[in-house]
Amino acid sequence: MRPLKSVTSVVAPLDRPNVDTDLIIPKQFLVSVSREGFGQNLFHDLRYLEDGRPNPDFVLNQEPFSRARILLSRENFGCGSSREHAAWALLDFGIDVVLAPSFGDIFKNNALNCGLAPIVIPNPEVDLLLTAIQKDPNLTLTVDLQTLQIQTPQGALPFSLDDHARLRLINGSDLIALTLENNLDSILRYEKAHAQPWQAALPGFNRED
Repeated sequence: MRPLKSVTSVVAPLDRPNVDTDLIIPKQFLVSVSREGFGQNLFHDLRYLEDGRPNPDFVLNQEPFSRARILLSRENFGCGSSREHAAWALLDFGIDVVLAPSFGDIFKNNALNCGLAPIVIPNPEVDLLLTAIQKDPNLTLTVDLQTLQIQTPQGALPFSLDDHARLRLINGSDLIALTLENNLDSILRYEKAHAQPWQAALPGFNRED
């Protein structure tokens, strides 16, 4: 997981509430356990026409939004079924930050575990940003996870994020890396105390260490 400290980008506006995980990445594309390759099918049913051609009316098929690293949406983003692939698809497309008034709980946790920042901002701020983007599609925001501020044309917009989650994003540490970082000695002691005879043949294993 790569560190995510600050993102400066144009903002892709997806002005709809209750964007569920099946809309983010439909179930027929959940055929891999690798995190790569899902971006091409992100929002597939909105992004492509029935004949497979890109839908010119969908925001991520339009410039400059096709290269946005920030997505702006409405309340309850990521609702629906538990699907880590939804966060994978957003990241694989190039989205690092999603701004919305609220998120589905499971999606929010999956996003944080994968290195995607789900940032809660109030509905009135979403309205202001959507209006500003409509006037200037090239409007750029900076989302700074270190200062917990979003730099907007109207000034700085503060946001909150759990300290534990924020530090994981900034340091690029997933839960496994965090566990190893804080508990590696304890894990090794446990493994050696409960070692089986066959483990003595494993390279680098020394029960006496």
